[in-house]
Amino acid sequence: MATTKRIVKNYIYNTSYQLLLVITPLITAPYISRVLGVTGVSIVNYAYSFVTYFVLFGTLGSSLYGQREIAYNQNDPVRRSSILKEIVAFRMVMVSISIIIYIFTIALGNEYQSVYLIMLAELAATAFDISWFFQGMEDFRKTVLRNVIIKIISIILIFILVKGPEDMNMYALCVTAPTLIGNLSLWAYLPKYITKSPFSVKSILKYIKPMLWLFIPQVAIEIYTVLDKTMLGTFASTMDAVGYYTNAQNIVKMLLQVITSLGVVMMPAMASAFAKKRYDEIENMIGKSFNFTFILGCPMMFGIAAVANNFAVWFYGKGYEPVGPLIMVISPIVLLIGISTVTGRQYLLPTKKQKAYTISVICGAVVNFFLNLLFIPFLDGIGACIGTVIAELTVTSIQLFAVRKELPLKRYLKENIRYLIYSAIMFFAAYLVGQYTSGISGTFIQVFAGVVVYAALLLITKDKCLFFYARLIINKIKRN
Repeated sequence: MATTKRIVKNYIYNTSYQLLLVITPLITAPYISRVLGVTGVSIVNYAYSFVTYFVLFGTLGSSLYGQREIAYNQNDPVRRSSILKEIVAFRMVMVSISIIIYIFTIALGNEYQSVYLIMLAELAATAFDISWFFQGMEDFRKTVLRNVIIKIISIILIFILVKGPEDMNMYALCVTAPTLIGNLSLWAYLPKYITKSPFSVKSILKYIKPMLWLFIPQVAIEIYTVLDKTMLGTFASTMDAVGYYTNAQNIVKMLLQVITSLGVVMMPAMASAFAKKRYDEIENMIGKSFNFTFILGCPMMFGIAAVANNFAVWFYGKGYEPVGPLIMVISPIVLLIGISTVTGRQYLLPTKKQKAYTISVICGAVVNFFLNLLFIPFLDGIGACIGTVIAELTVTSIQLFAVRKELPLKRYLKENIRYLIYSAIMFFAAYLVGQYTSGISGTFIQVFAGVVVYAALLLITKDKCLFFYARLIINKIKRN
């Protein structure tokens, strides 16, 4: 029970922060989309897609590896201190190399050189990021509280400093600089966790192989999450397609964070259970994760699709009508990524089954790349959305096949299929309401109708899981 309470507490903390990360651009998006215009938003996002590749190279899988290793050694202050020092040193070197390559191959001489140079703040932030350490220690409170303050400051600065198309550089700075400040602020908490420990360059070299096993799937994941924007900017009929696609993706990502935040919290808990050979506890946690994913993921997937067209028009403003259809097409990834987070991040990685995880995401990346080449030149953002959904379906299918003999998947599906049915009924109700309403009030009426229908179905069927999670959250809130 103590483990469950800790997971719920960390989930609430992590979800709050992850939602803030996604809500930040959503709060500012209506303003920025009008002030900078589609082209300005597209240029910044296109530049950000490039710097993401260099961030990936700079980390080289060290975040996932570090989180897992710290989880394995939570109760060994000396060992976890050594791991921290060695991985930080490794990241510093790799990020420095990334910065040099980025400056001379991408930033200098670019048409929008100033924007690309400002993005260096994002790269520098990677070197000082130690959030993986606190995640491995299953201590999410500190990272959340400090970074919430930083993000709020970021939002305020955007509204104060970005006033027109000429402030594109300032917008890029407001997006990236807070990340660097937030990462640096976390170092103040370290003295409580670390102690005198050996530091070995030889040990750092030993990390490279296992980190590469985690780096390869991360590269593959980036291919079908970031490369979409890069390929849209290259092959789409207009650069504006990047802006439309980015805005649609931001909406879906906000919902995804509610689901995938559980994966961040569960990974160290699963790793700790695996290290202690508590296999029954692992299966129990995976079962609850599947249930959580379906009970929330299904209504989110259908719900955002139902309100997409009305929502996009009033939220982003005139000229952003194409965002609605994009949201509808890409919405299935909410459930697909939720499922693959359970099988991949919560099970395969903590139990050291990286091979199956790596194969799944590489296959997904390959599928996404070729489908983008096929569809984007003809369908623009819709083509990118189709490629992403099929890629995520590929990843999820392969991972489910990989764990079929180790987890009772048929039981999980039988227990949770009802949420898919309830959500489909909810979709038709909300979508029908949308045919007779419009604007912000229309969207809220649709959401209200959908929530009422879904909640009614859960209550009528006396869904046990609903009451279980409700009690856990209510008890946690009361204790605080």
